[in-house]
Amino acid sequence: MYKHILIATDGSELARKGLEHGLALAKPLGAKVTVLTVSQPLSPEMARAARLSGVGDPIGGYDHQIDALMKERFASIEQHASEHGVTVDLEHEIDDSPAEAIVRSAKLNGCDLIVMSSHGRRGVQKVLLGSQTSEVLATTTIPVLVIR
Repeated sequence: MYKHILIATDGSELARKGLEHGLALAKPLGAKVTVLTVSQPLSPEMARAARLSGVGDPIGGYDHQIDALMKERFASIEQHASEHGVTVDLEHEIDDSPAEAIVRSAKLNGCDLIVMSSHGRRGVQKVLLGSQTSEVLATTTIPVLVIR
């Protein structure tokens, strides 16, 4: 049914549920899996504040921290995938809009299913907090499996 699954994760406990579901689904289907993590770039305001606080290269420092975090996260993902008997391709993007990066990556990789988690917030709470899952659902034509 599904041949290539994109699993979006931010490393949170909730996102791990989505990762587990996606990996468990991929195994019996024999589907290829791409796991995507999207980080937001360091804002110019934060870089400026860091420079004023004496940090010489805030962008380089941020990039170094993100690289270290991704190595740790990817090692954990590969371990979970191995436990499920699934091989994964790991991707990391830096983008102001995680939802746009997820949709773009799914299209570029030829994915036929996106798996991601959501808190399931509604009403004012959803509007105030925003929802990457809602944005993905609104902008993609690819089926999306939402884990809560």
